[in-house]
Amino acid sequence: MNNNSYNDKVDWKRIIFMFLGIILFSVVYYAPALPDAVDPAGQHFILTREGKGALAVFLLAGTWWLFEVVPIGITSLAIGVLQVLFLIRPAKSAFNDFMDPSVMFIFASIMIGLVFTKTGLTKRLAYKMLTIVGEKTSMIYLGVFLVTAVLTHFMAHTAVAATIYPLLLAIYNLYGEGDKQTKFGKGLFIGMAYVAGAGSIVTLLGAARGAVALSFFSDITGRTVSFFELSYYMFPIGWIMVFILWGFIMIFFKPEKKVIPGLKEKAKDLATDLGAITKPEVLALIIIIGCIVTMSLIQFVPFLQPINKTAIILISTILFFVFRVLDLEDLEALPWNIILLFAGAMSIGFCLWETGAAEWMAIKWLVFFQEAHWFIFVMAISVLVLLMTNFIMNVAAIAITLPVALVISPYLGVSSDVILFSSLVVAGMPFLLLVGAAPNAIAYDSKQFTSGEFFKCGIPASVILLIVLGFTVALLWPLMGMKITLP
Repeated sequence: MNNNSYNDKVDWKRIIFMFLGIILFSVVYYAPALPDAVDPAGQHFILTREGKGALAVFLLAGTWWLFEVVPIGITSLAIGVLQVLFLIRPAKSAFNDFMDPSVMFIFASIMIGLVFTKTGLTKRLAYKMLTIVGEKTSMIYLGVFLVTAVLTHFMAHTAVAATIYPLLLAIYNLYGEGDKQTKFGKGLFIGMAYVAGAGSIVTLLGAARGAVALSFFSDITGRTVSFFELSYYMFPIGWIMVFILWGFIMIFFKPEKKVIPGLKEKAKDLATDLGAITKPEVLALIIIIGCIVTMSLIQFVPFLQPINKTAIILISTILFFVFRVLDLEDLEALPWNIILLFAGAMSIGFCLWETGAAEWMAIKWLVFFQEAHWFIFVMAISVLVLLMTNFIMNVAAIAITLPVALVISPYLGVSSDVILFSSLVVAGMPFLLLVGAAPNAIAYDSKQFTSGEFFKCGIPASVILLIVLGFTVALLWPLMGMKITLP
């Protein structure tokens, strides 16, 4: 009996890349012990069997994620299973990461996005934006990117992406192409993810990486960087990148239509049809704004500082159900593929960190540049952080790289400040892989692009980022008063 749902055609591309991941895993895991990494002080860092195993899982997961040989959430499950089967980490450690506070933060952020969609707030905001920006697709891109960037100055970029995502769906529905993949759709969602990263570097409120980096920096150098000092140096490069990314998306994903005729009038009519704001919309706004304000105040109100942001944002999820803004069907409709994707990213990140594999890689890379020109050294650190933050948590990438870089930098006459700020810039903009940041994964849920397309687009975008950073390090930051080299 034939099964009509089964596709008899063999997908050789999928099989080849599936086995490529398995081969890379096997070669690294069963390879003889690799040479130690030695830092400038002469300290040896051994790559243990567990560390070698972490690198092996890392290569398999990266290959499977990039080529989507199985659903990306299933690759994430494989990360946990491989750690346990090959005795790389205990099951409690490997699988506990799947419920890490960062994963729960993404869960709560997605719930906020669902609320915006269900209550109609998304359509109300989308129609209002379209009446302002007009009918040109280039201006729609710009309007969306500006709103995204501004919001990331005041709330976590994950929450911003989850909030903006349904807004983009509403805008795309008016493009008139249904669920079909288009260049405009790709540009809209990929651009949102990229700009969320660019905007999030400007203040400490945009992501946890800034606060963690400043804490490491203070412990190592004894110097404290204030909230406003960070924003002073990061604001120009963050906003330069926002506008460059707009131009980049306009070229890379030039919309099929320059203008959507009648869009402005249609948006006005649709906004009128929505009528007055409803009770569920008011309730949702009160809960969301209260949550955002509380999370923003953590940096400034001492008694709030011990409270993790995840606990605060999860209160919003609980209240949505308490006040019946959401129901059981909404909970069952969650995109678990995306949540599992980020959970797997957390697990492989902690695996590389705890086994010492990430530190071994960082030292191996940076010692190549310990006698290089200061500019080459700064850019080498930036490239390392950029690559690492595409695969593991940017917080972990900073925590691993920053101490090593700060030890080497005085030998080359490089200021610790430029190491800190350049690392933070690239840590905020992982343009290559979906696992690099939650906004990337949220954008992927639109089904407008594949992980391969995202990677392909991310290569030139990452090159542009490094060029802009090079300009900033060499010219802009010195003009602003940053000390780049030591006397």
